[in-house]
Amino acid sequence: KVYRFHGTATHAQYADVAEMYTSDAQHEPGTVIMFSDDSVEGHKGEEVCATLHAKDPKMLGVVTTDPALLMNSALEGTTVGVALLGRVPVKVTGQVSKGDRMVTAEKHGHAQSEFYVGDFNYRHVIGRALENKQTTGPGVIEVIVGVK
Repeated sequence: KVYRFHGTATHAQYADVAEMYTSDAQHEPGTVIMFSDDSVEGHKGEEVCATLHAKDPKMLGVVTTDPALLMNSALEGTTVGVALLGRVPVKVTGQVSKGDRMVTAEKHGHAQSEFYVGDFNYRHVIGRALENKQTTGPGVIEVIVGVK
């Protein structure tokens, strides 16, 4: 069933704008997503997969939980909704301070603070942390995706 809205939206219950993409697998909310690399074993032409490297310039966004706007929602097959802009929970590793720029981590599908990587540029930035994380292991924090 397709629902269409024609009008002016003044409020949204949720806080991100997302789009559906074909994926190599179903990924958990908060997983950092990149454009798929067809040279990686197991990838067979899908559009996206979990990130594979630190400072990955192919990074696209984060698996959404409840988007305010979901584009391309009728896409079929193995798909995942990727937040491209707005506030979402994100899987992270290492300590994070509110306001840190977040870049992809070595741990697949995770982000890390800019302070754990050397030189980076805007292509590597997922967004900015909205909260602190004091532990060094994996966790989940809110990030504003798309803010450099």
